[in-house]
Formats: sequence, structure tokens, C-alpha cells
Amino acid sequence: MTNISQYLLKRLHELGSKHLFGVCGDVVLGFMEQVQKGPVKQINCCNELNAGYAADGYARLHGIGTVVTTFTVGPLSAINAIGGAYAEHVPVVIIAGAPETKHAKASRMLHHTLGPDYAVAREMFHRITVASEYLDDPSKAPEQIDRALSLCLYYKRPIYLEIPADMVIEKCKEPGNFKRIERKSDESSLRDATTEAINLLSKAKNPIILVGMEVLRHQLQEPIKKLLDKTGYGFVAFPTGKAAISEDHPQFIGIYQGNWSRPYVKEMVEKSDLILMLGAFIIDSDTGGFTAKLDIEKLIQVNFEQVKIKNQLFENVKIDEFIDKLIQKLPEGKVSTSLIPASKALKDEYQYTPAPDDKLLVKRFFKRIATFLKPNDVVVVDVGDSLYSTSGMLFPKNATYISQAFYNSIGFSVGAALGASTGQERRTLLFVGDGSFQIGAQEIATMIHTDCKTIVFLLNNDGYGIERAIYDGPYNDLSPWRYHLLPEALGGEKGILVETEGQLEEALKKAENNKFTFIEIKVGRFDFGDILKMAGAAMAEGSKNSYE
Repeated sequence: MTNISQYLLKRLHELGSKHLFGVCGDVVLGFMEQVQKGPVKQINCCNELNAGYAADGYARLHGIGTVVTTFTVGPLSAINAIGGAYAEHVPVVIIAGAPETKHAKASRMLHHTLGPDYAVAREMFHRITVASEYLDDPSKAPEQIDRALSLCLYYKRPIYLEIPADMVIEKCKEPGNFKRIERKSDESSLRDATTEAINLLSKAKNPIILVGMEVLRHQLQEPIKKLLDKTGYGFVAFPTGKAAISEDHPQFIGIYQGNWSRPYVKEMVEKSDLILMLGAFIIDSDTGGFTAKLDIEKLIQVNFEQVKIKNQLFENVKIDEFIDKLIQKLPEGKVSTSLIPASKALKDEYQYTPAPDDKLLVKRFFKRIATFLKPNDVVVVDVGDSLYSTSGMLFPKNATYISQAFYNSIGFSVGAALGASTGQERRTLLFVGDGSFQIGAQEIATMIHTDCKTIVFLLNNDGYGIERAIYDGPYNDLSPWRYHLLPEALGGEKGILVETEGQLEEALKKAENNKFTFIEIKVGRFDFGDILKMAGAAMAEGSKNSYE
């Protein structure tokens, strides 16, 4: 026998969550005490929102992440992070302590509740999770935990678990073999979808593959590489699928974002007579504000459990089985001699010679960063120029890109970088604007305390630059912080202030020390990268009547 807490902790460790991120509180203290005795290491965060973001960043690298909070006030503080994980298909487990069951049964007006109904928080999370469980019965808790975790891993979306304080050490059976959900495609739907797709692909003269976020979440990289090798097709990625397949691949031609794409990439995609979309969705931020010209008559859209070919929908078709069928049945192909890989097309674009005395501009900064990146780097970016200027950047071999390119919640990146840099040795680089940073700045202290080797690049453009790119007003102003001094106040070494290209070179040299490094990049209020300018103009056009 074990207890409910240890059962859950052993399962989490087994499934890949060897760390959890949390904030203490009275009714969860018993569970946290059990964490100290179990196999999962606890990382104490400054607030629940950041802990949720950290669990999200951790999950993107380790397959599952965990956040722990007290009752109601904790989960509701973390709810935006869980909403983002739900939107972006990230498997995050949120564990909330709850009052003893006697209080719930008596409907007592206890602190941290919203009144006598203790189920309100669970009901709130019901809409942004694939399972919401109350573990008040030791005989049923193991089954509830396993069922919820299997749904979390299958759908790659969050789950919510509540543990009453008097259930924390209640005895239950030891974990047995974990049963993952294994569903097969409907045979006739798979056969029909495959037949139709192969017929169209065999006739196509210049097909192209477009990959999106589900490729990352469902670990489809290897089968897609086999498909590329077999067919010779060129491929592009949406920003949500950036670096899913290593960007040094000879058939990768670039990031596709509709009108925000490089001209060659835009032409190759939009003149293709057939586009095989794998794990991708039609999202505004992926498609350049819906400017992508993706003719439905030329689309094979393959998602987790369905295939859509033109206007015909084939349901209950698993994406991995569909790709396997394509690999088996498509004829051998060769890479077109007219295909220009991004590694060749962008080779000259990143030539950079610093002008030491010149004021550093956003475009020059990111041009330099393109040559600073190394193979296997983990790059975490926030919304704004950090996202828009890196999405189209060519990444080195096996680099990983973490962004909220769909949900777009500012402040995501600081917590996510903490999670991404926990439990692994790869270099982690964080790119964040001053507006986003002010939301989650406290977690810099946790990075320092836990000896994360993160390199933080803070772009200080004196306010909400992404909003100024749409429409400017006093609502975009922020209190001016001396950002580079914060790390010292938070327990680390003083950061570095950069205003010129020469200062950037000195800062980058110091950043090679394999230690936490904080670099503040001071730029002008209206110094935007090209894609942010286009994005701002598009959003302003869509809302122009409200500004008059």
C-alpha cells in the first residue's frame, strides 16, 4: 500500500514530470510535505500564474508538467496559464489542495472558498481541461488519477486534480502498469482518406508540406522526416510549428505566415498545386492575420484525429497512422532542383559586422542574435518583437522554439523559461519585452535561486511596443524600471545594460560563461521589426473605427 499523494507523485515521475512548480498554502501543505518524501523535486515559485507558465514550458520539453497550489485562490491565479496550455495543446497537471472533506460536506463558509459550494473552481476548470477530478475516496483515487493522466497525455491538454487535506496520506494501492489510451483509426475512414490523398499527391506537380503545432505536441518529427526522405517534398512551417523539424534540413524552405512571409516562401506555398498540412490550424498569428492564400481545393489538412481533403471530412483517422500509410504507399521522389533551402537562401542575410559606436536597433539586434544561437539551444520568446523577429529567423540544428504564438498571453515567457531551463542541460535563451517582463519579473529570483543558466534578453522600448505598433496612447506607458539592476536585488549579479552595437558584443561574450546572465537592450519607443510593423498595421486596420 501507499498513499494518495505518493501514488500521484510516482505516476508523475514515471511519466516525465520529475519537477513540479508551486506556491504553498494551508490546505496544500500536507501534500507539499509528501513531495519532500517522494521522487518529484519541488520548485517554489513567486506566484501561481508564473508556476503555471513554468509547468507549461517544462511540459514542452519533458512531455508533461505540473503546478501545485492551495485551494481556489491558487488555481484561479493560475487559470490563465492553464487556459494557454489548453489553447496550445500542452499537457499540464494542476494539483490543488482542498479543505478537509468534513468542511465540504457541511458547506462551511471557509477561507479561500467562494462560498458554501466547494465545486466552483472545479467547474471553472472543466472548460479548459480534459479532466477535472476530486480525490475524496482512497479506493477510487488511483483510478481517477490514472484516467485523468491518460487523457492529459492523449489529448496533450491540461487536467485539474483536487486533494482534500484529510486525503493526502490516506492509504491506497501501489501504482501498477500505467495504461495509456491507445485508439486506432477507423479502418474504412483511414483507407478512404489515404486513397484520396495518395491519388492527389501522385498527380501533383509541386506539392509542399506545411507543419504546425500538433507535430511538436504529438512527437511526429521522425515519421515526418521519413515522409520527407521518401517523397523529396519541400516543407515549410507555421510559427506554431517552428523548429518542429530541424531548420537545417535541406528540404526546409522557411516559415510561412501569409503576407508576412519571405517572398520566395510565400510564392512556393501559394503557387503549389497541393499543400499537405500536418498538425496545423488556420490561426491569425500563423497566417499573417489571415492573409495566407490556402485554397481549400488544394489542401489536405491532417490533424490529430481527422483528415480533411478539400470539403470532405474523414473522422477517426489518427495522424500518425495516416502519415505511416503515406510513407508506405507514395512513390519514391527526388528533391526538386528548383527548391532553395532556407539554409542557403538566408546564408547572406545574417552576415553581421558590428559598428561599435552605433545605437543598437531592433533589426540589428536580432540579426546578431541569429549568429549567436547554437545547435540544441532552447529559445523562449514572449509576444511582441521577441516573437515576430524570431519566428522567421533561421535556427541552427536541433534548436527548440517555445512561444505562445496562438494564445498570445504577454508575460508567458519568464515563467516558461524557468520551466524550460529546469531539469535539462541545454542552453536556454529568453527574449522578452519590458511590458511582458513586468508581469512575471519575480521569477527571475527563482531562476537565480535554482541556478538556472538562462540568458535573458530584455528589450526595453519603454512600454507596450506591440500595442504602440497598432495605436499609441498613454495606456501603453509603463513605469520605467532599471531592469539590469533587478537581478542583483533578487539575489544574483547585476545585469548588463546595452545601448550600442559595441556594448552588445561585450555582453554576448559575458553570456558565454554558462551562468545566469541578464542583458537589458535599450531601444527606441517606435523601433519595431518588420513583421511587428505589418502585424500592427493589420490589427489597426481591423479595429480602425474604434480609434476614431
